[in-house]
Amino acid sequence: MRSRFDRIRHALSFELIGLALIIPLGASAFGASAHEIGLIALLCSLVATGWNYLYNLLFDRWMQRRYGHAQKTPGLRIAHALLFEAGLLLALAPYIAWQLGVSLWHALVMDMSFALFYVGYAFVFNWLYDLLFPAPRASARS
Repeated sequence: MRSRFDRIRHALSFELIGLALIIPLGASAFGASAHEIGLIALLCSLVATGWNYLYNLLFDRWMQRRYGHAQKTPGLRIAHALLFEAGLLLALAPYIAWQLGVSLWHALVMDMSFALFYVGYAFVFNWLYDLLFPAPRASARS
């Protein structure tokens, strides 16, 4: 299992790099100001950071119980990213609609666009993170 420090480093680096990418992309794609998208992205990032920590902890515990380790196959990485984003999608679309004064449908489409970006980003980021900071292997029990 990963240490608390490692989980915090993971969550913070994921969100900071994601913000640096999504603010200019979102402003350009949706014709909103970088300030508007930045405010939305920042609040969503704060929610996502907390969810990231909790979700990864629960997912790793589930993997530990089910498989005896937390190493993810490519298929598990895809499921991991999709489930993470689905939870955020349901939680954040109403906020986006309220903040931008758009319909819930429009906000859902915007949020799905952000989610699609983050699914690919999460897959690549987590793979690279695991290469740079490998999870400790479970020790053999006597």
